[in-house]
Amino acid sequence: MFYSLVSLIVLTMTSCSSKPNKVDKPNIVYIMMDEWGYYESSGMGHPILDTPNIDKLASDGMRFTQFLAGGNVCAPTRSTIITGQHTGHTTVRSNSGGIGLAADDITIAKVLSDAGYATGGFGKWGLGDVGTTGVPEKQGFDTFFGYYHQVHAHTYYPKYLVHNSKKVPLEGNTGDYLSGEIFSHHLIHDKGLEFIRAKKDEPFFAYMAWTPPHGYWAMPEEEPEWQKYKDEPWDATNQKGKYDAQMYAAMVEMVDRQIGEIVALLEELGIADNTIVFVSGDNGGQPYFENEKHPHGFFAPNLDPKTGKRFRGGKGNFYEGGLRIPFIAYWPGKIEAGSVSNYLGYFPDIMPTLADIAGTVAPESTDGISIMPTLLGEKSNQHQKQHDYLYWEDPKSRAIRMGDWKAIKPNKQTDYELYDLSADIEEQHNLADEHPEILKKILSYAKEAHRPPKSGKVLDSSVGFKGHKQD
Repeated sequence: MFYSLVSLIVLTMTSCSSKPNKVDKPNIVYIMMDEWGYYESSGMGHPILDTPNIDKLASDGMRFTQFLAGGNVCAPTRSTIITGQHTGHTTVRSNSGGIGLAADDITIAKVLSDAGYATGGFGKWGLGDVGTTGVPEKQGFDTFFGYYHQVHAHTYYPKYLVHNSKKVPLEGNTGDYLSGEIFSHHLIHDKGLEFIRAKKDEPFFAYMAWTPPHGYWAMPEEEPEWQKYKDEPWDATNQKGKYDAQMYAAMVEMVDRQIGEIVALLEELGIADNTIVFVSGDNGGQPYFENEKHPHGFFAPNLDPKTGKRFRGGKGNFYEGGLRIPFIAYWPGKIEAGSVSNYLGYFPDIMPTLADIAGTVAPESTDGISIMPTLLGEKSNQHQKQHDYLYWEDPKSRAIRMGDWKAIKPNKQTDYELYDLSADIEEQHNLADEHPEILKKILSYAKEAHRPPKSGKVLDSSVGFKGHKQD
């Protein structure tokens, strides 16, 4: 049963597209790693993690120092990428995972599809479960394979994955979160590679929103990265299992290897020079495995190993630790190798940037700015526009960035805090009382940025993740 369904998926993905063959349009690959921290790569000086393929993309492309996440948790940050709207406007602003995008939302997949692109998604969607208006095939994707409901993505051994709202059973997986016969991420990665092979002769958008290294952490015993780390005598454990820290390291390096496989495939197919590859985290890192010896977490995702300074906070809040992410762009012959950009941007900029790359225009609803002038440098002959402000909200907190100034209201019970990040990257010195005029200006932007949220709709609650309970 499983193999017949997978065969059907492959046939669906490899069938000829009715879209025009426009090889002059660049291909776009966007790879996003769940919870991958700003300093969790060897290129950033990490003392343990070895990520040669990610490092090579950075050395052959452009690394951004302050391109920020669109949200501080999984679903909202994905919503800002897909809709090009910040969390004061985008539909999904909380992390429920079930009800997602609305039927009238305009997504980047829709924009690129209308521009002649084949559109494929592989991994964690999180913007509408099966049976809702938010499913990816209703939001511009020709094909999507992986997890729709983000809670479903908490295990690498689910009983099934989903392809275009159809369940694909994974035989031999019992529902145990940490073990099974079929490792889901292998299938997701393979389907992404198959999509690229099938669409090599037409422009394509491959959105690879991968779950690793998000926990629960588990992978097959024979995985080479696990073999490398499994016997490390680290004093870093978690309640989920004895080998969590070792498994986390293996997850990061496994994904690095797979990123290398994607780049190698583009080169093998002769389309690398006409393909832009983005690699990023999804939100700020989580300081897992904290103890007295490792107060910043065992892997210290938000701690600069060179200076000892730490971004405050982490996933789940709007301090810098919750928003700073790795962000790399690679485009041979177009982006200057080894370049570093201090452009201040965030996920809503992805929509207009990809539209620009595709030779089309983003909808007026976007809150983003195209970073094509930054990516192309002098080749662009265009001036890079800048944001007046960047905005974030969730049900309990707010944050606004105006240049180097940042205001944050950590929760409903506290006042706004104000930080000058040019002098205080660790957000330790609250200047709200010293600069009331600056805070007043920033808060005027906050008032402008928020509008009441809308919601997608549940069309059939019986077919989603919660409805069938992984049966």
